[in-house]
Amino acid sequence: MNKMQVGNLTFNKYPIFLAPMEDVTDISFRLLCKEFGADMVYTEFISSDALIRRVNKTQTKLEIKDEERPVAMQIYGKEVDAMVEAARICEAACPDSIDINFGCPVKKVAGKGAGAGMLRTPEKMIEITEAVVKAVKIPVTVKTRLGWDNDQKIIVGLAEQLQDCGIAALTIHGRTRAQMYTGEADWTLIGEVKNNARMHIPIIGNGDINSPESARQAFDRYGVDAVMIGRASIGAPWIFSEVKQYLQTGELPPKESFDYYVSVLKRQIRQSIARLDERRGILHSRRHIAASPLFKGIPNFKPTKIALLKAESAEALFEIMDKIECSNGFFT
Repeated sequence: MNKMQVGNLTFNKYPIFLAPMEDVTDISFRLLCKEFGADMVYTEFISSDALIRRVNKTQTKLEIKDEERPVAMQIYGKEVDAMVEAARICEAACPDSIDINFGCPVKKVAGKGAGAGMLRTPEKMIEITEAVVKAVKIPVTVKTRLGWDNDQKIIVGLAEQLQDCGIAALTIHGRTRAQMYTGEADWTLIGEVKNNARMHIPIIGNGDINSPESARQAFDRYGVDAVMIGRASIGAPWIFSEVKQYLQTGELPPKESFDYYVSVLKRQIRQSIARLDERRGILHSRRHIAASPLFKGIPNFKPTKIALLKAESAEALFEIMDKIECSNGFFT
């Protein structure tokens, strides 16, 4: 496998990307994942309508730092003009690329025709993509799903159409919108897109990459150019270093100590507090604490987990963390 090219961005063999996730991939988490080896990171998705209305919370998502580059800004919406204007606003914030979200399955997005809702109107999807590509000078990529439901898996033909719009890369989540995040991701169609002789842009696979072994399988079995890790990174930014080492050496890295991983989560919490404030920083961190594999399987852990998720100060939160004794399967 040669180096992967996305517009003017070059990636070494086996690139691993951090997926865009709402309320997760804020700047402090992106920086942490970058530190652990993520080759490219994506912002939380940005509403084109909110951005052109200058909604303050949405505008804060335009903040990026040089240390996290290359970084992509992801936008979503259902109107051509709004998406074009939003793309131009994003370009002015100097990301390395713009990604169009045609994959978000949640009702408040897809139900209104944006995100994965676009899979019901592929002609509109193409119209938006063409217009955004023409409107900006930086690379434009697309992230989407296999189709709306099991009877409408349109990705193979759709991928060709999106490529013809001039996009620099395509990310495919191996589920339909109807599946949301349930069941197993179907990588066979991702592989079919990658192995389509007409396709020449990089294909990035997404869905159920939750271990070094699953990343290796994605590259070896389906031939994708890169893989994207989403939910498996929540509360576990170190997954990037584990995956990278395995792909480069064929060996799983040894586990660090329990205290080491706790220290990583503490650092993440401190960074969130510094960026927001103590109350909002802790609220933002709760999703990571709840999802972290570090605490899964510890016997009789429920009362401690409830206490962790109720803590209202960093001092109280860290005090609970310091008392946790590791006795789960994470280290086996």
